[in-house]
Amino acid sequence: MLRGSESPAQSSDFTPALSSDPSPCKDRYIATQLSVVLVSTRNPLNIGAAARAMANFGVEDLRVVNPYEVAFREAVSAVGGVHVLQTARVFETVAEAVADCSLVVGTTAAQKRELQQPIEWIENGAPDIRAHTGRVALLFGSEKFGLSNEDLAYCHTLVRIPTVERTPSMNLGQAVAVCLYEIHRGQSEKPRSSINRKDAIEGHDAEQLTTMLLDVLEKSGYTNRITSISTEQKIRRWVRRMRLTRHDVPLLLGILRQILWRFGK
Repeated sequence: MLRGSESPAQSSDFTPALSSDPSPCKDRYIATQLSVVLVSTRNPLNIGAAARAMANFGVEDLRVVNPYEVAFREAVSAVGGVHVLQTARVFETVAEAVADCSLVVGTTAAQKRELQQPIEWIENGAPDIRAHTGRVALLFGSEKFGLSNEDLAYCHTLVRIPTVERTPSMNLGQAVAVCLYEIHRGQSEKPRSSINRKDAIEGHDAEQLTTMLLDVLEKSGYTNRITSISTEQKIRRWVRRMRLTRHDVPLLLGILRQILWRFGK
């Protein structure tokens, strides 16, 4: 997991010299379409450090899911990023936080966990993030545990920072800074995957399909009380792997509603 320590990183006045252009990303599109989502963050100062890193790269949409400490907006570590903290939105669940996002990228150190999604170094995954034409969510887990398997089920793909094996975890604020730096550099690079489509479905549509599929599976007897949790995560990942378009959603929902209607009869 790209988790941080319980103590935030020390403040620094270092200014990254990325470009003479004050808006290094293409027409600031990535900066305005990228959301940083912090899940179950324990230390408010780490949220402040992440906000400062976001401000460094012109990213302003901070979303916090179920933080342990709600009084994070006054974090002294958010030097230059106070406006990011003040406008941050708090959500109860990951599903709500990524509902309007058509690409969700999770961060993890992939330690002692069998991952079910593709994972690559952040420098290799950054071109696809830059090229995506819808809203992108970049997820970071708690400092102690990182993203859970349930959190990862909402992700289309995973990235990691290539740290050394004996010390794989980074401070949360540092991890956010490294990821945003990689996303904003090398802008001439082209995406390599088919994930970047203008008509990719957003999170709320994916969740609607997931919920209805699970309802069909339950009524058909495919799932049971013992396997329901693991099946839910598998179906959620499968819906995102299918790379459905917005045009697919009405058709699939109509099919599933018809099946449920027949079960009801």
